[in-house]
Amino acid sequence: MKKLNKTTISNIVIITMLSILSFITFSFNGVYVSTIGNDNIIFNGNRDSNKVTLMFNVYWGTEYLDGILTTLDNYNAKTTFFVGGCWVEKELSKLGDIISHGHEIGNHGYFHLDHSTLNYDQNTEEITACHNIVGRNTGIKMALFAPPSGAYNSSTIQAATDLGYINIMWSKDTIDWRDQDSALIYTRATKNLKGGDLILMHPTAKTLEALPAILEYIKINNLEVVPVSNNIGLN
Repeated sequence: MKKLNKTTISNIVIITMLSILSFITFSFNGVYVSTIGNDNIIFNGNRDSNKVTLMFNVYWGTEYLDGILTTLDNYNAKTTFFVGGCWVEKELSKLGDIISHGHEIGNHGYFHLDHSTLNYDQNTEEITACHNIVGRNTGIKMALFAPPSGAYNSSTIQAATDLGYINIMWSKDTIDWRDQDSALIYTRATKNLKGGDLILMHPTAKTLEALPAILEYIKINNLEVVPVSNNIGLN
């Protein structure tokens, strides 16, 4: 077998290291961003802060929103609601209620499609449709996009980025849409909770039931509920 010279070995080592680096995440001021395949997706905010975010994705559950808004008010908590365009079309007054309570609005696509199956143009259409209906009716220019079900491909990320959006995922998932158990929702939201966490939630009966205890836990542990943009250092 032919021996490899030192130059060849060095090149192999360098190539291997570069390959590994392309599949890991990096931290910038405690904000973790995926670099896999040149993606630009935020999974959590600043780990050196005391800020956490309860992110509500809204396509349904309108009947629970009043209770959620009241409970958040009781704890002086402001957060982010990622809204679906087709929901906005039917529930403009409720979107107005969310805004009037001082919460941030994010883009959650229009029809809750699986964005990982969409090409660039289809992703652009979904994000733009939601952007336009919210902007046209509220004057808000959203800047945060959360793909439905966390499903995305390179076209999703590129389309959102080209439209001026930051792509948002989460660090904790309550899975409240599936598991209608307030104790389980509470545990998933609070276990090992720390600064920078982005906690995924939905407007469900059991989420509303668990919310006061979650907010109380956050309060007694000297953490603060803030919108996503604040958590990741945009303002």
